[in-house]
This record gives sequence, C-alpha cells and structure tokens, in this order.
Amino acid sequence: MDIKIGDFEASWNLKHGEPFATRENAINEVGCVHNVQGLEFDYIGVIIGPDLKYLNGKVITDYQKRANTEKSLYGLRVLMKQNKEYYEHLADTIIRNTYRVLLTRGLKGCYVYACDENLQKHLKKITKNRKIIS
Repeated sequence: MDIKIGDFEASWNLKHGEPFATRENAINEVGCVHNVQGLEFDYIGVIIGPDLKYLNGKVITDYQKRANTEKSLYGLRVLMKQNKEYYEHLADTIIRNTYRVLLTRGLKGCYVYACDENLQKHLKKITKNRKIIS
C-alpha cells in the first residue's frame, strides 16, 4: 500500500494502463489530479498531504513535502538555484491549484482529510456550518 493513514490503506492508481475514473475497482485506489481534472464525480475524497499546512494563521505550502510520485514539480529544485523566489512562487501556485482542482470535483460532496493537524482544525473551523464527518 502506498498510502497509510491510521487504519486506512490504499494504493496509487499508477499500476494500471486503463483509465482510472471508469475502472470498476477504482473506488479502492487513490488517483491524482491528472486523473480527475476535467471530470466530475458525485462524491470525491481528497487527502491533503503534508505539502499544504496551516501555520501562524496562514495556509502555506511546502514543495519539499510533495509526494515523489507527483511530477508537476519535477525539475523545480534544480531551477530554484537560478531564481529561488520565482520558482518557490511557482511551486506554491502549482500545489494550491492541485488542491483546488481536487476539491472541486465532487458535485454532491467532498470528503477531506488533511495530514497536517493544524490544517484539520482550520478546515473544521471555516466549514463549521457545513456537514463535517470526523
């Protein structure tokens, strides 16, 4: 299993050649933004990884905590040596856009788990009038 959170375990969908969203057993796997962009589902579950955190009253990104299998930041570490400020901003934008896309794919609902405990608390606070399942 590629992803382990408490008792929850799942594998990335990278091991199959057929389309993720239409495969019969896809519900038991975790897809990435590349599998869901342009698609809508009745419900979606989103795991916010350690690359998005809540610290000192702000939602921040940490490109160094991005999953190694995610290629959207591929090569940025080398480019940061040329222009650190520009490429850190670019990494921040890519990470935020990734979660924006994922969080907007559910037509009826979205289940969210954040790895960062402070972000969990912040999300519960800002969504307190919505149905939250803990």
